[in-house]
Amino acid sequence: MTVDLTAELAATRLLAIIRGTDTAAAIAAGTALLAEGVSIVEVALTTPGACDAIAAIRQAAPPGSLVGAGTVLTGADVADVAAAGAQFVVTPAVVESIGEAARRGLPVAAGALTPTEAYAAVRQGAGVVKLFPASVGGPAYLKAVRDPFPDIPFVAVGGVGLAELPAYLAVGAVAVGVGGPLVGDAASGGDLDALRERARAYVAATGGIPRP
Repeated sequence: MTVDLTAELAATRLLAIIRGTDTAAAIAAGTALLAEGVSIVEVALTTPGACDAIAAIRQAAPPGSLVGAGTVLTGADVADVAAAGAQFVVTPAVVESIGEAARRGLPVAAGALTPTEAYAAVRQGAGVVKLFPASVGGPAYLKAVRDPFPDIPFVAVGGVGLAELPAYLAVGAVAVGVGGPLVGDAASGGDLDALRERARAYVAATGGIPRP
């Protein structure tokens, strides 16, 4: 069954990005996020054992949740994450994995910073454009990039903390993607209770509702 990533992002307004140094800690962080109502979780392939983590988090995920892979660069990466059960892929740039994921029917959120890159990403098969790093230009830049592309769903990623989040949503971001400010060091063995507290704050701020 094909996932409508755009619709899910629009409904929850939040994508959690797990990037850590330990497989077991990444799994624990992912399951904690899902338990607190963060229903869309990405595990970056820079995390050791990322595919194992994706498979484990997917197995533990409640119905309606989405578990995907980030930092997906190549066609081989796409094959690996698809085998692990990833439901979507995220890239940091306009790279070859976009077309391969689209060919396989995996939704893609492709990283882009400029209008040219955003357009190229969509032409290659991305359904969502990840404005990255969003902090370079802030909400005003996102608005400027969106103006000529009102039909492209943009997710703001990079330097989006709780304080910045409302402004990105106000200028039309379909959602925000948050790594460090949300996950902290939990995916490297840090405090899971602190992670849960931050997760509740982000879910409240984005108006997200925990899935049944």
